[in-house]
Amino acid sequence: VQLQASGGGLVQAGGSLRLSCAASGRTFSGKAVGWFRQIPGKERESVAAINWGGGRTFYANSAKGRFTMTRDNAKNTVYLQMSSLKPEDTAVYYCATHRSADPYGTNWFRETQYDSWGQGTQVTVSS
Repeated sequence: VQLQASGGGLVQAGGSLRLSCAASGRTFSGKAVGWFRQIPGKERESVAAINWGGGRTFYANSAKGRFTMTRDNAKNTVYLQMSSLKPEDTAVYYCATHRSADPYGTNWFRETQYDSWGQGTQVTVSS
């Protein structure tokens, strides 16, 4: 499966952005999907994940209460709605497919749980 993240941009602190991750080829193939982000010079970190059915989500502490992950399997797209953005949210955001349909019971936040990665989209939050 090929993934393409989009929707990044420049926004002021306190603003909102919605990222999209579109699948092509084999679509999401019944898999959960995660969002990660990376600041230059730092390790990539988990942000959120969602199971195949969309009924279960997982969030990093930094994202809880501000970010919402959803998916539309009919459109082969997952979304990350980001609100109350902070300068420390500035990063390149990546989406990836999980090895299973539901990360529940796994270390959903670990990169090793994901097998296909898309190109990232830059999010810049100005103060």
